[in-house]
Amino acid sequence: MKKIKVDENFWKLFPDAKLFIVTASGLNNHINEAQEAYFADLLAKGKKEAQKFLIAETFSQNEVIQEWRQAFSQFKTKKGARSSIEALLKRASQDRIFHPINPLVDIYNSISLKYGVPCGGEDIDTIVGDLHLGKAKGGESFQPLGADEDAPALPDEIIYYDEKGAVCRCFNWREAKRTMLQETTTAAVLVIEAINDKQAQRAHAAMLELQQLIETYFEVKTSSGILTKTKPEQKL
Repeated sequence: MKKIKVDENFWKLFPDAKLFIVTASGLNNHINEAQEAYFADLLAKGKKEAQKFLIAETFSQNEVIQEWRQAFSQFKTKKGARSSIEALLKRASQDRIFHPINPLVDIYNSISLKYGVPCGGEDIDTIVGDLHLGKAKGGESFQPLGADEDAPALPDEIIYYDEKGAVCRCFNWREAKRTMLQETTTAAVLVIEAINDKQAQRAHAAMLELQQLIETYFEVKTSSGILTKTKPEQKL
């Protein structure tokens, strides 16, 4: 049975962090054109809700952006790397349209926007061994989405990884093509990240709504859990 585990070296950097985990199987993640309006509306509502995190006149001064930039300053990163929630909020601040990608991605993007928390997902069947979050040794193989060449992790970078290499770099900044959620995905793990108590309150509500949306749309049961320093792993 595969597990998700958070390494001890992660907790030394972020002792108050919590990871909110949702897993689901028996999924049919194929795009259904008849449901396109549903997902477009879900994303539009998420973008509207995101405006409450964009109250500062200068984008970078918003609390969510500041918190994650500070977190990223505590470990080695590739130049320009930003939290996934910053990327989504940047698009929301520019009033850009969020076009549907596939059901699972659309659902977690809408949740990420609504609650101002980073959220990502992986295809469990493509993970080799256990899924870890921790410091990279450096050189872990990583082929990012949309690229043909390897872009290995940097030493001490915070990454998700398995036995084959990096799965996500810099927390949830960049996704590996190898484990990404696709239309063929039938089993998925979704992770919502929080690095302080205020974020964790939003992340917990986000997890509950994420479960509800997945269970309703896919007509499956989900499992959930919260990883902390004292409970650093669970089964996938």
